[in-house]
Amino acid sequence: MKLEMYSEYAQKYDLAVRDNIYNAHLERPSLQAMLEDITGLDVLDLGCGSGVYAEYLIEQGATKITCLDASEQMIAIVKHKFGDRVSAYSQDLSIGLPQEASNSADVIISPLVIHYIEDLPALFAEISRVLKPSGYIVFSTHHPFADFECSSSGNYFERELVKDVWDTVGKPVEVTFYRRSLTEIMDAVTTNGLAVIQLSEGRVSDNVKQISMQQYEYLSKNPNFIFVKCRKL
Repeated sequence: MKLEMYSEYAQKYDLAVRDNIYNAHLERPSLQAMLEDITGLDVLDLGCGSGVYAEYLIEQGATKITCLDASEQMIAIVKHKFGDRVSAYSQDLSIGLPQEASNSADVIISPLVIHYIEDLPALFAEISRVLKPSGYIVFSTHHPFADFECSSSGNYFERELVKDVWDTVGKPVEVTFYRRSLTEIMDAVTTNGLAVIQLSEGRVSDNVKQISMQQYEYLSKNPNFIFVKCRKL
């Protein structure tokens, strides 16, 4: 699913996510806390955006970093930033990972991506194929409880295509994503040879108190994202 937020506004998005509340002070520290030592490992970044995680992976000593994103504009930013320190190419994850060899990745990360994919079982089948035996994936996505307020059906267990407006880049931009139950997410994982070994609802950084006490209070009491770590069986 290609969105205006990540194409036309790619440069503005790159600037915004470096230090905003939801990405920099909630999502990234929560997902990074679930990663093990990646020194010397082959890491695949699914939905790499403008390369904020790529920078982290380089700093942590990953030997090989492969960055994929549906947005060609985001991939251009990544290539400009990191050159040959990473391998980066545009890939629509809804059709899988055709360029990635089986049993090739030690670790896969996928930050805030799977809510843009309709067919999750197909994606996780590909993730399982590409992971090495005993390799693992850490992914984050919208918390099903948080997204339920966007439901038009009132049925928590019904998958719905949601249209919303975000001001991430300093102006209202329409985004489209799938709202789904936790059961649907877990079924997509566990029916594809992956075992959930850790689940977190994240923790907002105390630094947010200095940015917006109102936002800090809200995110301290309400789930916004969910974080899942799965190991290949």
